[in-house]
Amino acid sequence: MNKPFKILVVADTISTQSSGGKTSRALIEGFIEQGFVIKVLHYSRKEIDLKQTPCISIQEKKTSWSYAKAKAQLIFQRLTGCNINHWVESRKGFSYAHDYDVKSIQQAIEKESPVHYDYILALSYASSFRAHKAILKLPQWHEKFLAYIHDPFPMHSYPRPYDWVEPGHQKKRDFFVALFKAAKSIIYPSQMLGEWMESYYPSGKNKAVIIPHLITKNLRDTGVYPSYFDSSKFNILHAGSLMSARNPMTLLKAFMAFIKDVPEAKNNARLVMVGSSSIFHQEMAILSQKCSQIILSPNKEPFETTFNMQQQAAVNVVLEAKGPSSPFLPGKVPHCIAANKPILLLGPYYSETRRILGEYYQYYCEIDDMTLLKNHLTDLYLNWENKYEKTVSGVTHLKSYFESSSILKALEIIKEKS
Repeated sequence: MNKPFKILVVADTISTQSSGGKTSRALIEGFIEQGFVIKVLHYSRKEIDLKQTPCISIQEKKTSWSYAKAKAQLIFQRLTGCNINHWVESRKGFSYAHDYDVKSIQQAIEKESPVHYDYILALSYASSFRAHKAILKLPQWHEKFLAYIHDPFPMHSYPRPYDWVEPGHQKKRDFFVALFKAAKSIIYPSQMLGEWMESYYPSGKNKAVIIPHLITKNLRDTGVYPSYFDSSKFNILHAGSLMSARNPMTLLKAFMAFIKDVPEAKNNARLVMVGSSSIFHQEMAILSQKCSQIILSPNKEPFETTFNMQQQAAVNVVLEAKGPSSPFLPGKVPHCIAANKPILLLGPYYSETRRILGEYYQYYCEIDDMTLLKNHLTDLYLNWENKYEKTVSGVTHLKSYFESSSILKALEIIKEKS
């Protein structure tokens, strides 16, 4: 590129308290590292300092009609105990709160001029896409619109078992149909996700560009760990939320079978499950009482603490849903790669993580394959015990894939398509 691009970034959140905020923040920092001129508008509801980069916290606009309706709905719910949001979304596709959030973001963007920027980039989290919708309402920005799509939308376009029809489904889909038509380029963190979404939104074909989740550069293992984490042990670490389809029970049972078969591992091996409570936690707690080597974190840990544990774990676990495919790239994968330790991948045969690790990656199996999972744990332990772990990690060469240079490649592709 002959000159640094000027990019206006509009983000739902860049707070590192959410996984979506962490990935958005890492992406922004990657753009800065590569020399792009960036200005950030974000709806994190708090001030955030990005050092020399202009970073403006968007304020709620409490004068809109949608804001009044959202507050009236909240008062009605408190007085009656009746939540009418399902009815509201069934009629119009989105909640009143969503509408006034979009309006707040839209008004912040309207203070900027497209002539001052080469591109406008929308970043979101979960199923929000508020920044995307705000830009969609501003046609003067569309020829410069880069839409980052981190997950399918709406829910029916998820792969099984997550797919279901939400209230207001058709209006949600209409929004994404319009988004795919309006955006100059669609940026995905996953190649498989791009292919998946194009099957639902054909107008997005030839617009796809891949920028994977990035390794956060300024993070270092500070040596601070929770009291339950002993870095000298053979720690098998799973860090992250356990949604209903991410069933960890075979992992726990395979671990118990492994230490029964390998008695010397009893004093060394630990299965550490870090994250907030889930539908599996009661059953997990029962097994942890039977097997003291299974450790459940009392709470969700701060991102920095989790990162420290990932760097010191003997094995990092990536647990995906039981289903035919998983086109997602979990946000923790780059930091597991950065740790340069073996990754135990549990998930579908067709998944983005498996595509990146390689078809013949050694430590992969379906989440309910008890026998193979136990064999993997045994093999990993013996390699750790004999100090062979670096020779079996097989992930060192992948680190460059998650570095900010991928942004330069993506922007060159976008520029060529202009």
